[in-house]
Amino acid sequence: MSLRDQFPEQLKAAMRAADAPRVSTLRMILAKLKDTDIASRPKGVPEVAEEEIVAMLRGMAKSRRESVDLYRQGNRPDLVAKEQAEIAVIEGFLPQQMDDAATADAVAAAIAESGAASVKDMGKVMAVLKSRHGATLDMAKVGPMVRAKLGA
Repeated sequence: MSLRDQFPEQLKAAMRAADAPRVSTLRMILAKLKDTDIASRPKGVPEVAEEEIVAMLRGMAKSRRESVDLYRQGNRPDLVAKEQAEIAVIEGFLPQQMDDAATADAVAAAIAESGAASVKDMGKVMAVLKSRHGATLDMAKVGPMVRAKLGA
């Protein structure tokens, strides 16, 4: 079952269970998905692909993590808890991320495959990583690893 199909099913289940925070988060995800679909229409794409849905969900989780940091600084534990609950629901739809050892192996393989010799070749390595492991890698965390390996 695709992610696009899972959202309405999960929403129905959450509504039956009277899980208000989950219902709210799922409605927010569906609204964001609709906005993303509408934004892609001028390009001739009626519905965005699965990879773009994953990227959308990652963006939503990232913005909530940033909000959590700000709410902690503002001493708002009630809002921190709300944002963390939303993050948990959103991350439930994301593919399992690679662990550190698997990520290091993937980076080493991508460097070897692309023939990268210096930091100038970082774009080639990142392109290989994204094409091979885009859904299971957090590219923001991989960038510094690639830079460190190429700079060493």
